[in-house]
Amino acid sequence: MAIADTSEHASFTDAVHRWAEHVDTVALVRAEIDHTDPRGGTDTWTGVWSQVADLGLFAVTVPEHLDGLGATSVDLAVMLEQCGRDLVPGPLVATAVAAELLAGSDLGATLLTGDRGVALAPAGVAPGADVGAVIRDSAQGVLVDADTVTVVGASTGGLVLLAADGGERRWLVVDLAAPGVDLKTATALDGRAGVATMSLRGVAAVAVIDAPAEVVAARLVAGLAALASGITRWALDTAVDYAKVRTQFGAPIGSFQAVKHLCAEMLCRSEQMTAAAWDVAHAVADGAAPDQLALSTAVAAAAAADLPVATTQDCIQVLGGIGFTFDHPAHLHLRAALSIRTMLGGSEAWRAHCADAALSGTRRRVDIDLSAVEDRRAEVRATCERIASSADTRRALAETGYLMPNWPAPYGLGAGAAEQILLDDELDRAGVVRPDIVIAGWAIPTILEHGTDAQRERFVAPTLAGDIVWCQLFSEPEAGSDLASLRTRATRTEGGWRLQGQKIWTSEAHTADWAICLARTDADVPKHKGISYFLVDMRSPGIDVRPLREITGNALFNEVFLDDVFVGDDCLVGEVNGGWRLARTTLANERVAMGGSGLGKEMESLLEQLGDSPPLSPVGRDTLGALCVDAQIGRVLDARSVLASIAGMDPGAISSVRKLIGARHRQAVPEFAVTALGQAGLSTSDAADLYLRNRCLTIAGGTSQVLASAAAERILGLPR
Repeated sequence: MAIADTSEHASFTDAVHRWAEHVDTVALVRAEIDHTDPRGGTDTWTGVWSQVADLGLFAVTVPEHLDGLGATSVDLAVMLEQCGRDLVPGPLVATAVAAELLAGSDLGATLLTGDRGVALAPAGVAPGADVGAVIRDSAQGVLVDADTVTVVGASTGGLVLLAADGGERRWLVVDLAAPGVDLKTATALDGRAGVATMSLRGVAAVAVIDAPAEVVAARLVAGLAALASGITRWALDTAVDYAKVRTQFGAPIGSFQAVKHLCAEMLCRSEQMTAAAWDVAHAVADGAAPDQLALSTAVAAAAAADLPVATTQDCIQVLGGIGFTFDHPAHLHLRAALSIRTMLGGSEAWRAHCADAALSGTRRRVDIDLSAVEDRRAEVRATCERIASSADTRRALAETGYLMPNWPAPYGLGAGAAEQILLDDELDRAGVVRPDIVIAGWAIPTILEHGTDAQRERFVAPTLAGDIVWCQLFSEPEAGSDLASLRTRATRTEGGWRLQGQKIWTSEAHTADWAICLARTDADVPKHKGISYFLVDMRSPGIDVRPLREITGNALFNEVFLDDVFVGDDCLVGEVNGGWRLARTTLANERVAMGGSGLGKEMESLLEQLGDSPPLSPVGRDTLGALCVDAQIGRVLDARSVLASIAGMDPGAISSVRKLIGARHRQAVPEFAVTALGQAGLSTSDAADLYLRNRCLTIAGGTSQVLASAAAERILGLPR
């Protein structure tokens, strides 16, 4: 998903892209690096700057009564994201931010028309950085002194936005042609805008920004993060497109697992980067509280400093030799990504901020717009309060449809995404915790969709009431992720079927009442076509359940032997040999459930542990910060998925990405927790138990490698 999520946003991005293709922005950037621009000299962006202004980029967030478009920081981020994809040159972010902050002034008016550009002295963006400039008040106004300040995007007749200290940090605008300004150009790594070093001696500021320094920095980070999102998405799309058509050894390279997994990793980074950019844009647009804005800014900056660089590097790897040529634009995007990293001061300081915020109890709140169902809140609240006061809350949840509200009536409410969130809010407010129905959450939807009326009557209500517990008999010793290779046989007999075979890795089989089971009913057809879907009574004669001890020492999963187990015709779901399609429905339910399990529990446990421990080392603090960044981005991905569902859109890649990055994250957190215990980590602990237990997360519900291949094929369209 891009930052854009409306048709109006699509028109913004389309306008930017069509213009960028028309003027060939990639050629401009390449010429700047190669010093081959036919107009001579450097700063080729100045020749198209008025055209960029005509696109409305600098007027987006300026109020309409001040000759702007009256839109929001989210709309600006949408346009900047496309600028990142298309390598639109020039100091876009600083000019757009300055145009809003100076709106209504004569100086601001020159920015709207593109008469002048605003360079950026990026040292003031990173938290706690030495900006190298000092301000003092005088009869001539605010004066600035600086020995050496790096400036990006300086041009003849232009301005510069910089931060300076002097009691408190403030952002200022200085005219680069003013007396006392000494500007020395350098050869830029990134061809989108030139680089210079600047010294100032008693230079009068032409404007002093009223907004707090951290608010200005947040707006700049939001813009840079949007550019970073576009760069990252370009790298992903370019690598995938190439992998589809480039052949080696008689096949497209995209059919090779190594390339698929590389592209899947790029997909994950792209979705993470976009989520972080989307969140900080909304935080700025919504006027978020200072702690919320600071946290969202830090997460976005940490992501923007690292994810685009890693993804463009991988893009070049997929491209191979062609990606290493000067003529291919991949290196231009890599240079742009490196430039953004440097302007942000790297990611370490931002991760440190995230770590400190988490340890102090700050959590990013992502609000969901429930206005479409808000008129139901009073009714829902009253129902939740009745459930909370009930002697049997589970039965009350089941009877009201609040246990699984997304299921169709009469078992659920047929609730859409917004109504489900509303119910969650009110149940939480009432102190009601829904019981986890585990496998039933995957099995019952299949019965509801494909089963008979008798099956629905027999199984659904008792399951909701807690009278039936389910397990899943899918995996076999020779058929784990490759379920179509299963060998368990179902042979026709009078009144039903006889099952013969072995299942493995079955969680809770020793306590389950019923199981959903796949068995082969026809060995003479292609393997995925000869499978049927059965409901098996776990108390049936011929079932032998043998516990398997996990690496934790516990025994939660089992191997199950089926020796001539009878299953009646009334327990066949769907058609004979139609089980593969039903299994895919079940597995889809499984992966949605697992992907939506959240990243919070492990992180909160870790933070509680660290609160009672000595201060972390710098390395440990950096690791904690990285984990906090991942956790926050995971929450934003969840929010974007919910919002897409509310809007009736397919969340697309998010659920697959959430599973892949979520599993890794939930493994990394307890691993760090054990390390943070120091010598105490030599003893058993909750952290050690969680570390061992979470090793299953990249296996259960489909291994990460299989899911990466599936994401590459089904989402990115790479060939099998």
